[in-house]
Amino acid sequence: MNKVSNENNEFSNIPMTDKDYATMLLTMLKDISKNYTISLTEASNEILYNKYKDMYVKYINMQRNLFEEMYRKGWYNLEKVEDNKLTTKYNTLNNEFNSIRNY
Repeated sequence: MNKVSNENNEFSNIPMTDKDYATMLLTMLKDISKNYTISLTEASNEILYNKYKDMYVKYINMQRNLFEEMYRKGWYNLEKVEDNKLTTKYNTLNNEFNSIRNY
């Protein structure tokens, strides 16, 4: 049997830490959750919708639990935001919401 492979894989010798694996898993869980959100909005069958919803809840719970564990270990840092930035963002989103609601 003839095999074709890349003998020059520069990444094969880079060790991954627990933090690297957790970050990769967190990213995957976020993507899966986003895809289930789309599936929920597209499901026309009630039984299928409920199955998707159950799976969605499981994935967002896994994502949340992993995030909390990473945060406890200091692997996930959050940015402290100044009050004026929060107020500005709130006003922007509120204005967008009102323009959609009044459309």
